[in-house]
Amino acid sequence: MPADIPAAETPRATPSLADRTASEAQGLLPRASALDIVRVVVLVAALASLVLWGLVVWPLPWNLVAAIGAPVITLLLWALFLSPRPVLVVHPFLRAAVELVLYAAVTVAWWTMGQAWIGLGFAVVAIATGLMAGRRALS
Repeated sequence: MPADIPAAETPRATPSLADRTASEAQGLLPRASALDIVRVVVLVAALASLVLWGLVVWPLPWNLVAAIGAPVITLLLWALFLSPRPVLVVHPFLRAAVELVLYAAVTVAWWTMGQAWIGLGFAVVAIATGLMAGRRALS
């Protein structure tokens, strides 16, 4: 530090509490909870399930289209309606309906692969996390 600059005018390396609250006001999200982490795991499992469904169920030229297209459509719907910062902010019940349709599609995909128990297990976990997140959003 040069001798001619007083210590009070030097920039701080760590932000103060006022700087942190100002950055939160600028749009930074709060810390993720355990429920948020479980919802991300459910989304990743849904995407992986749809890729597997596309590769297993469809014949050769169409399996690549389905394996790429189904997860892309799922990600687009998630980004539009379900993400923490959705592109389209809709009523919570419409948001829940979109989430339920995505979970039902993954469950049906598992059923069409002949794995009804895996589909049922996915549906129970996904719907339970969706209900808890919906209750948190409404309160």
